[in-house]
Amino acid sequence: MQGSPMAQKNAPKKLSLVNKLVLSYAAIAIFTMAATVFSVFGLHSLNGIVRDIARNDLLIVKNTEKLHDSIQAQERSAAKFSVLKSPEFKLLFEQRQEEFDAVIGTLSKTDSGPLLNDIIRNYHDFSSKAEILFEEKSDNITPLKNSAEKVNDSIDALSVSRQVILNAKLENADLKRETTVQWTLLLSSIGFLLALSVMAFFLYTISSSIKKLKRATHSIADGNFDFDPNIPPGDEIGDLAEDFTRMAKRLKILEQLSLDASPLTRLPGNIAIERVLTKKLQQGETFAVCYADLDNFKGYSDRYGYIRGSDLIKMTGEVIHEAVQKNADENAFVGHIGGDDFIMIVASDEVDRVCQAVIDAFTDEVPQFYTPEDLERGHIEGPDRYGITRKFPIMTISIAVVMCKQGEYDSAVKIAKSAAEIKDFAKGEAGSNYFIDRRKRAR
Repeated sequence: MQGSPMAQKNAPKKLSLVNKLVLSYAAIAIFTMAATVFSVFGLHSLNGIVRDIARNDLLIVKNTEKLHDSIQAQERSAAKFSVLKSPEFKLLFEQRQEEFDAVIGTLSKTDSGPLLNDIIRNYHDFSSKAEILFEEKSDNITPLKNSAEKVNDSIDALSVSRQVILNAKLENADLKRETTVQWTLLLSSIGFLLALSVMAFFLYTISSSIKKLKRATHSIADGNFDFDPNIPPGDEIGDLAEDFTRMAKRLKILEQLSLDASPLTRLPGNIAIERVLTKKLQQGETFAVCYADLDNFKGYSDRYGYIRGSDLIKMTGEVIHEAVQKNADENAFVGHIGGDDFIMIVASDEVDRVCQAVIDAFTDEVPQFYTPEDLERGHIEGPDRYGITRKFPIMTISIAVVMCKQGEYDSAVKIAKSAAEIKDFAKGEAGSNYFIDRRKRAR
């Protein structure tokens, strides 16, 4: 039973193969992009750490070494001046002093904090001790050495502090590098495995569906039209399976009609005739049923034999089929009930034209089935069904027409019964003719 239009409208739409592929590879692309983005951001972060180390920590460590060299050189110059009293040692001291101040200026641009202030304060004390020696107020260098040692200690404190920070940054960089590598590998692996899974799934789905359709094809070729490939609907392959099933059902109907068709005339038989009548009655159409029957066919068959009789029936089927094709619309139908009985189902306003065309064509064709002698006599002689010898006129065709209006008939059986009733009226008239039953019938 089909669902209501509203239910069908609200039913979730199935995804096609293209939609599934797009969604699947979109997921793969997302994981791949995530891996790439994470890797890029990780590398950018590592690059930032490296730049920070290069601009700050390594610079500070390098400059603390310069400070150590400078303070030691200044201490030696002051000590030599206190002994030799040579102005050049004072000049060397001042040059180193300028170098020290320049390094302090560079360090002050970094985030060195209180440790740099300790260096500056201790260096001022060292400079004042050296100035006492250069002014020759004292020759004792012990205060200078003690002051230089304090400066070195404060420089070492800054160096150690910056080394601790540097080690922490290096550890953080190592951790970030490992995390970046791990997540990049994880996301890339997920994307790769997802791609393999999608490919395997689609290969399996398509391959198994094709195998099922192949088995269904072989089954139908063997005559089993009820074979179900059991392919779930929802995508193009499912739609193809549904079309395949409908095609099989249609082939089954066509085979039944083919088996039901007359092997002599190849016209549809009783099953197809009943199907057409039932369908028109169910749809409430107005139509006409023309029941055609050959007059004196038995006498002809007894006189000329079965083969000639079969040829004449075949000719009659061709005449009727051609007349209907030329004088009725595309919805008209021609069937072979059996023997010398035929049926035509046409529109009501086409009856006279079709019946007259059949009679004219049959009258033109039938003489070729008689010998000239029989044609000249106008009859043949032979026993009737009771064994009595009698004369049979040249064969004619009688057509009984039943007008089927909406509501007058409810089954093909009743139509056939009415046609049989009026056929006797048509056959009672001499020569080829058609008789239309215009009686109004109630159901």
